Amino acid sequence: MTVTQVAVTKVAKRRPGRIASCDDETSILRPDGQDQYTISEVVTVTGLTAHTLRWYERIGLMPHVDRSHTGQRRYSNRDLHWLAFVGKLRLTGMPVADMVRYAELVREGDQTFGERQQLLVAHREDVHRRIAELRDTLEVLDYKIDMYAGARRAPERA
Repeated sequence: MTVTQVAVTKVAKRRPGRIASCDDETSILRPDGQDQYTISEVVTVTGLTAHTLRWYERIGLMPHVDRSHTGQRRYSNRDLHWLAFVGKLRLTGMPVADMVRYAELVREGDQTFGERQQLLVAHREDVHRRIAELRDTLEVLDYKIDMYAGARRAPERA
């Protein structure tokens, strides 16, 4: 087993299904210049399928991925960082169309900072609304759970 395979295995066990954050990636990243990952290594690290990675590339969500001389995809540390960020956007429920728009803005360069910020601010507001809805729902669940716990105790007192 190579050093990379050991590191990938450790990360996969610690955080199954995703790279949790860019900070967590440092334990699996290769030094710059030696950072070429096959699609199967990226699948192992991210929990995404090869089909999903190819789809991301096809729809413009994944920036240009380098290829080997035989045409195989070669992902870089930068690609892993990008996939970690996209994973966060997915986790927050950002629509794919908005993620693709964000990726387009990134490719257009620094002059799009303002538009990128607006997109992320609007999405953050949506996330805060959903969090508030989930908190309200959690209160209802807690109430019901407490109600059932109390009903179960009531016959014991009799």
